[in-house]
Amino acid sequence: MNITEYTVEQIKDPTGILEGERYEFFLTIEVPEDDELYTEHGLQLKVLFLVNNEQTKIVSYHFYDSIENKYLEFALEDDEEKMVYDFCLTHYHEAD
Repeated sequence: MNITEYTVEQIKDPTGILEGERYEFFLTIEVPEDDELYTEHGLQLKVLFLVNNEQTKIVSYHFYDSIENKYLEFALEDDEEKMVYDFCLTHYHEAD
């Protein structure tokens, strides 16, 4: 799996109910042709990332096929989830 493009945006909580800051990532990813997720046009991964004091974690993620406009029911493998977590940890501060 390779992340080719991304956007990140901080999600505002006007109510103040949620603790910490949340960031929404849209990652464009490429996967090898022999992977069950492979498509010619690539895939997007929507990630909700939490930063709360010393705690950081992926709250949720969903694969998304933007050409067919639908979510896909797949899960990341442990090493892929670690790679996405590390990516989000490195880039969340770039949010507007």
